[in-house]
Amino acid sequence: MLLTYLYLFVAIIFEVVATTALKQADGFTRLAPSLVTVVGYALAFYFLALTLRTMPVGIVYAIWSGAGIILITAIGWILFRQALDLPALVGMGLILAGVLVINLFSRSVVH
Repeated sequence: MLLTYLYLFVAIIFEVVATTALKQADGFTRLAPSLVTVVGYALAFYFLALTLRTMPVGIVYAIWSGAGIILITAIGWILFRQALDLPALVGMGLILAGVLVINLFSRSVVH
């Protein structure tokens, strides 16, 4: 099961890198960030597919998208100086809480 979570972690990291590069690709008009985006998403989906061998798709997607949202929001705030107001922060907290509840208490997650 540890390997499954490692695959999921790697998928999340590649997705976050690809999404960050997508912002910098400027509508696919810049070559290097465009290539990082395409390769990053391809690798993200590859590792996501490996995760789906042993975990339910709904659970995997909830963790993957929730963690991705939190990380991309943090990157947007730090790198791109995007503002976060209180409702955005509360929403991020709720997403994080949901991911934690799934991982800690759901019987749908294979341990």
